[in-house]
Amino acid sequence: MKPEDCLLLLATVLDAASVAVPEKSALFFSGRSVLVMAKAYESDGRTFFASDDQVNALASGWYGFGWFHFGIADGLLKSTVPAGCPFSSPCEQLPPQFRDRLNEKSGRYKNLLDTARHAVRPGPEAGTAAGEFADRVLFIVSVYAGSGNRCHAIGAHEDALARFSYAHGWLDAGVTAGLFVITGHHELFTV
Repeated sequence: MKPEDCLLLLATVLDAASVAVPEKSALFFSGRSVLVMAKAYESDGRTFFASDDQVNALASGWYGFGWFHFGIADGLLKSTVPAGCPFSSPCEQLPPQFRDRLNEKSGRYKNLLDTARHAVRPGPEAGTAAGEFADRVLFIVSVYAGSGNRCHAIGAHEDALARFSYAHGWLDAGVTAGLFVITGHHELFTV
């Protein structure tokens, strides 16, 4: 998938998305925050792409999808269209002029995600619904981090960056929604 295709798919699902919980409920703020952040990353991605920064466009699109899919999975968001899967096909290679920047950013995002994963702990009590969802988020993050590591090791840096960005989106959204306590490196999270 090309960055512009990911951003178009993300824009499509976000245009059909809304907060799924009642406006006066305690969870409404979390849902609105998750939706706003997903839309911000989609908008940033379009801006990057328009300025021919395909590396940041790629990272922004998949990061935004991480936020969006977290919101759908947590029941904070709903959409009138299917949630879309940016991983339905491998990322297409970016043009050669982006290779050095892509390789650097892929390695940097790998390290950032590793640091972020170790800088949080679940906030809710174990065995509660929120505690179980926090564990599920950590599992999803670890699956995409592992997949990103495998892609990175074989030089598939587009796919690695997409997976690291997607996983970090899930983790960042989980922190914003109150599922995790930040134990260090606050600068790696949106809160």
